[in-house]
Amino acid sequence: MGRARRMAPATWLAAATAIALAGCGSGDRDRSLPTSGTEASAGQVTSQAPVQVSFHAASRFAEQASFGPTPELVAELQAKGFERWLDEQMALPLTPLPQTTAERVYLLGPQEVYPAELSFHTDVEVMNRSLSAPDQLRWRVAWSLSQFIVAAFKTEGELPGWVEWTNLLQRQAFGNYGDTLREVTLNPFMAHFLDNDQNRPKSVECQHCAPNENYARELMQLFSLGVVRLAPDGTPLRDRRGRFIETYTQKDVEELARALTGWQHDPDPPNRPQRNWANWTRPMVPSTWAPERDSGAKQVLGRSLAAGQSAPKDLEDVIATLMAHPNIAPFVALRMIQNLVISDPSPAYVGRVAAVFRNNGRGVAGDMKAVIKAVLLDVEARRGDTPAAADARDGKYREPWLHATGALRGMGCRINPMQYDGKIWLTHGQVFNSPQSVFGYYAPTDRAPGSNLLAPEQRLVGTNELRHRMAHFAGLTWNWPANVYDTTVLKAAGCQPEAFIAAHARSPAAFLDLVSQRYFRGAMSPVLRSMLMEQLRLSKQIDPLAGAMFTLDHALSTAAYGVMR
Repeated sequence: MGRARRMAPATWLAAATAIALAGCGSGDRDRSLPTSGTEASAGQVTSQAPVQVSFHAASRFAEQASFGPTPELVAELQAKGFERWLDEQMALPLTPLPQTTAERVYLLGPQEVYPAELSFHTDVEVMNRSLSAPDQLRWRVAWSLSQFIVAAFKTEGELPGWVEWTNLLQRQAFGNYGDTLREVTLNPFMAHFLDNDQNRPKSVECQHCAPNENYARELMQLFSLGVVRLAPDGTPLRDRRGRFIETYTQKDVEELARALTGWQHDPDPPNRPQRNWANWTRPMVPSTWAPERDSGAKQVLGRSLAAGQSAPKDLEDVIATLMAHPNIAPFVALRMIQNLVISDPSPAYVGRVAAVFRNNGRGVAGDMKAVIKAVLLDVEARRGDTPAAADARDGKYREPWLHATGALRGMGCRINPMQYDGKIWLTHGQVFNSPQSVFGYYAPTDRAPGSNLLAPEQRLVGTNELRHRMAHFAGLTWNWPANVYDTTVLKAAGCQPEAFIAAHARSPAAFLDLVSQRYFRGAMSPVLRSMLMEQLRLSKQIDPLAGAMFTLDHALSTAAYGVMR
């Protein structure tokens, strides 16, 4: 079949775009900021009474706690239940990214062009783990952390640092949030990205030195507290004149930057490769030259740091101050809920998770294992497991990375596909842990157009992304050198298209039953089924494989799949 006939389904794009952009959620909430609300924190989250896990509920949970359902994962969740599965996932060993490929950077000459396998190493390796790593929950939580604790490339030579940064997020996925902030602060990749490795007090001995407030500001604004004071359930607090109360002042930023002076990249071993100038895999260490350290007294967020303290002691005081701040619990709670379950959670939901962040039941704050359980097992997270009990505000937009991984995992793919021309297939509009700005791909305050409904991820789903979704599997089966459709690329990636091909050959009904089971929790709506049945009827005019793949792409580009409710 020729290229012209391959493009015939483009005529469906306008309708599919309208369908995909619709249904992102309905109803407005009269809230000034996404973290607002009036209900107070309701204390600990408790496990629900044991019940038999339905196929629908297990599939839905898999969407929230992994990178997408697979038949094996759904069966495992049905057999074990959610809490047991969470415990087992948290006990699994890490599947870190290897440094072996990244370390090839050290062998390149100063003017050498980066080979393609190095340029795309990170995207491919992380996609492979998103598709098939056994510790799915850890990777999904690491991905969630990466949405608001952001460090990104400045140059390709930092690839080994990016690998270590991604592994850091993995290590800390189930750790304590205070430990996360400490490790983030000392990470050389982050220090270079936000310039804390250049943060020095100006002095007679070091005339070229200068304070750098970049990291100090983002540590408070983006990684821990936010800019507006919050109630325990995330409600923004106002003064008597109705104005939002700022979390910190410019003076706090300056004082925090002073407290974080004097850290340097680990100088040992001194004979390391030139491109490993930052010693990417080792945390920062205190400088041994006194003028690089501001040893005076500081006042950070109301806490006094005594003069003469060491850099590590000032850092510990800073971490303790942030962890004790009333904002950090609802701040982290909202972001984890948004990234895993629902874009527009109720204040009560935020409050319940925030309470667990403050106290895991054993007097420990910041226990991310307890927080993740609170997020995923909360009544608001689980009410949609019974379709009749779902709320119109439930769910979140399936952003590009989650859409791609969900689609590929639904077909059993094990690794990132390679295209017929040998190029690496990548997601459009979003890759893991590589936004262009410290503010990430979106802000938690972003709303659906014309609505007060929080939908941060929706800003990534525009016309180009929808076009990509409309030709996802069709594009991966179009063997343009041979001018035919085949499954070479999919099979090479460990995908299992045979089940879809066989179902399509049996009947339209059998094909839609399989699509419903793999991608719609076995509950495809009659309206969508009718629409796809008509598309299957029209697709008889083209190659059978292409017809099946285009119909699958069409199903996955609709709001019914695009919004995880």
